[in-house]
Amino acid sequence: EQRITGLSIHTLIGACVLFDKPRAILTQIPKSVLMGLFLFLGTSALPGNEMWERMKELFKDSKIAPKERWSKVPRKVTMLFTAIQMGCLGAMVYVKESPIGVLFPVVIAMLAPLRFWLEKSGVVKKEYMDILDEE
Repeated sequence: EQRITGLSIHTLIGACVLFDKPRAILTQIPKSVLMGLFLFLGTSALPGNEMWERMKELFKDSKIAPKERWSKVPRKVTMLFTAIQMGCLGAMVYVKESPIGVLFPVVIAMLAPLRFWLEKSGVVKKEYMDILDEE
């Protein structure tokens, strides 16, 4: 990776947006190929994602599962925090797909106040929140 890579990628994207000929070439690619590419890119990015790892941990036996960084947090608190995150993700998808999709940035903006409320109200202790929300 170098600066030329980013410059060339953005130049090609700009050419596809601004000019008809590159756009016409893109229309020749079947939609199923593009969907498969995005599906592959999305699923290959999941390993290592902390929320995904905690979601998988919900279905594992805690006695035999390998210890993760958040293993210091009680399992009940980890499950609650992960369920709240999954609910927020569901809310974001719902808003994005609904007629009020233009309010999607508002939902994202409300995530930070929600985090501070969870900590301030005592739902999740500060030391646990620091571990769970480290990245």
